[in-house]
Amino acid sequence: MKTFEIGPFAIGNDLPLTVIAGPCQLESLDHALRIAETMASACAKAGAKYVFKASYDKANRTSLSGKRGPGMDDGLAILAAVRSQIGCPTLTDVHAPDQCAPAAEAVDILQIPAFLCRQTDLLLAAGQTGAAINIKKGQFLAPWDMPNVAAKVASTGNTRILLTERGASFGYNTLVTDMRALPQMAASGYPVIMDATHAVQQPGGLGGASGGQREFAPVMARAAVSLGIAGVFIETHEDPDTAPSDGPNMIPLDQMPALVARLMQFDALAKEDPIRL
Repeated sequence: MKTFEIGPFAIGNDLPLTVIAGPCQLESLDHALRIAETMASACAKAGAKYVFKASYDKANRTSLSGKRGPGMDDGLAILAAVRSQIGCPTLTDVHAPDQCAPAAEAVDILQIPAFLCRQTDLLLAAGQTGAAINIKKGQFLAPWDMPNVAAKVASTGNTRILLTERGASFGYNTLVTDMRALPQMAASGYPVIMDATHAVQQPGGLGGASGGQREFAPVMARAAVSLGIAGVFIETHEDPDTAPSDGPNMIPLDQMPALVARLMQFDALAKEDPIRL
């Protein structure tokens, strides 16, 4: 199994759990710092490793009228400030090859959105930065397709790759998660992440925006962590119903400390068992 360093810690399927959490979309520096501080404290108390995530531009909104975020320049400045002031690694999405190099200067992990996971030029540009690369499995791909995706990044000499499960399309406006995907992707040797909140998203389910079933996000997280994986990705907000993006599937911030503590219990049990991923 591959392990590698991200900021001050190592990540791997057989190492203690990493929690990647934050708002879907950046709103302001103060807002990002409040969420990052709360999550960093909760993770430290529970013994989890923490990465702050947020997007500077939501380029794949359901509707043209959807809010997209502060933009690249202001967003990267916020992310760099969070990393500096909180002391945690940071993650953000990139959507085009020319975004990769500047984004890699501000964050530790570049995330390839699920819709773009087969875009060769984007994967190559991301890999060439040397940053860790989190590739979300497209809703249209099988888990055994992901080694081909990872190979594009690895061809640049960068094997600091994470593979993330976030559900598969199941009819209209619905996703379903096949937990077999986690060990199947882990067979590649790369660390595997479960995106517990996007897995309960209902794409386009509200007509002009995506819906979601946030009550099932903790269920997805617990089920995935019980298998023994590298990390879990969870979007959170102090008031999800007023969040500018993905509110219906985000977990309220005040519920996160208890959830992280419970996930660490599942993680410890899974990684004490020699029969695991």
